[in-house]
Order: sequence, then C-alpha cells, then structure tokens
Amino acid sequence: MLYLLDANVLITANNQYYALDAVPEFWDWMLHVAGAGHVKMPRETLAELKGGNAQKDALHAWAARQDVRDALALREDVDADLVRKVIAEGYAPDLRDDEYDLLGQDPFLIAHALRAPQDRVVVSMEVSKPSLARARRKVPDVCKTLNLRCRDTFQFLREMGFRTNWKT
Repeated sequence: MLYLLDANVLITANNQYYALDAVPEFWDWMLHVAGAGHVKMPRETLAELKGGNAQKDALHAWAARQDVRDALALREDVDADLVRKVIAEGYAPDLRDDEYDLLGQDPFLIAHALRAPQDRVVVSMEVSKPSLARARRKVPDVCKTLNLRCRDTFQFLREMGFRTNWKT
C-alpha cells in the first residue's frame, strides 16, 4: 500500500503535536517509511512545504534536505487526464477561474491516487464537510466521490504502526 501525503499532514504535525525539535522520532520514522516506499508526496504537494513562520521554517528546511526529498518525492508525472477527471467529477465540470485558485494542489494529489486506486491511499488532515460544493469541497469528500480511500494522520499512523520507539 502506498500512502500519498497532503502537505497539511506534515505542516500540522510540526505545528501542533510532532514538532521537529520535540519529537524527532516521528520525522526519522517518516523518512524510514518513505525510503521503504510506503509513503510518498507528489511533487506538487511536496512543493507546498514552504516557510512563513518560525515553525514552518524548520519544516521548510527539513523538506529542502536532499535526503528528505529523495525519500518522500513520488517520482512520477501526474496524468493530466486524471487531473481533469478529479476536477470534473470531484469538484465541478464548470469551475470558474476564481474557483481554480481555491483548489490548490489537491486535484494533483487525488489524481496520483486515482492512477492506482487499489494500491494507494490519500492522507489528509482536511475534515469531511459534505455540505460544501464545487471548489470548496474537502479532500475526503472528493476521494469518496471518486471511490478512493482517504485517511487522516492518526488513522494512517495507526495503520502503519507508528510508535516513538519504532527502532526497538
């Protein structure tokens, strides 16, 4: 199984509960499972890990390291037809230009999962809100529409067996 991470998974982990300087085991484990091929980030979502405040700056520096990029980066180009399918079926077939700005990189993440739906799971911290429509839809709801599996960080960590003493 390949877990595809939304940038918000690592941003939220660093900002709220697994800060790089406080829980280095999480980040070492993340590199370990990424290097083993269980976790990847499409280039489009990996590029979202940018600085902006002190906590994000540490994450940006971590994500900029070559060993991190080598381990985490999904080395495949996105299929443009799948991106179009995600947008048309998951959001709306007639989005306006201003709505495209709201999508961010989510259609790319979901399109990468759609490439092999039996073997890939999207991981996102977005919370389902089925009442939202069009470009405001959340990743879990778009995944559900497209029959893709989606997990939040804690479901993913449980499925992957993360623990802080993972090396022992």
